[in-house]
Amino acid sequence: MMDSSQKPYKSYSDYFKNIFGGRVQKISVDAGFTCPNRDGTKGMGGCTFCDNNAFNPSYCESKKSITQQIEEGIEFHRKRYRRAKQFLVYFQAYSNTYKPLNDLKPLYEEALSHPLVVGLVIGTRPDTIDQPKLDYLNELKANAYIMLEYGIESVYDATLQRVNRGHSFREASIAITMTHDAGIPCGGHFIFGLPGETREMMLDSAKIISELPLTTVKFHQLQIFKNTQMADEFKLQPQDFDLFSLGEYIDFIVDFCELLRPDIVIERFAGEVPPRYLVTPPWENLRYDVVLQMIEDRFVERDTFQGKKWTMK
Repeated sequence: MMDSSQKPYKSYSDYFKNIFGGRVQKISVDAGFTCPNRDGTKGMGGCTFCDNNAFNPSYCESKKSITQQIEEGIEFHRKRYRRAKQFLVYFQAYSNTYKPLNDLKPLYEEALSHPLVVGLVIGTRPDTIDQPKLDYLNELKANAYIMLEYGIESVYDATLQRVNRGHSFREASIAITMTHDAGIPCGGHFIFGLPGETREMMLDSAKIISELPLTTVKFHQLQIFKNTQMADEFKLQPQDFDLFSLGEYIDFIVDFCELLRPDIVIERFAGEVPPRYLVTPPWENLRYDVVLQMIEDRFVERDTFQGKKWTMK
């Protein structure tokens, strides 16, 4: 039986408490990036599931300076997280390493110049990183916390091709390994329920993810957004989608975590967006903190924990 004072998984909040000694809050900024599958380099239209507006806080606007977005973000979050005294700037929208290095430096350095900012979390794609960028980020890491968070979405190339990612899982694996070897913490984002994937395939991916040198992971159930290519596909081919009910997902994610390497930090178990963006209704309009508590309760009910069924190769 697990000690009741411990979480049954490696939690993101505990990870940062161990580093900074207290709560650290992420502040999202939109620095006006795009993606290679949007600008014609690898394709057009972006990922078939993508609508960044569903995730961007109201203060995030690329027409504002990085500093202005940080100031407004701090004010926005202080209303809910009064204990937060330190902040990480989260370059979130689109691919935030998809510019020449000399164009990236002033953006990152402006963010780090804010007196309350202790580091950066940079969301990007695995095909927009290279060794000079990693070397530069490693230099920044001497005085700040730096993490790269890669959108990977699936370990299956057929899925990545179907959703118009424009990169392979091998490219993701190489980028993660390069980032790890450069001494930079590395996160990965994955979506469960993408078209064509069975639940057995999704569970099998836990073993593959566990072999990657990831520091953190972020999991989302598939949510189909209005006015996207995936919404059109869902209307025409609903049989290709295995969407989770809330109860199904809670049991699935606990099953998945049992197979996951126990030292990987879990940032999120599920996604939450305003219902107005969704084709399919949200789970009973529950906020993420309620869903999280239900997942934690299910771990306890099943007397299980992250990595219980994981085996080292």
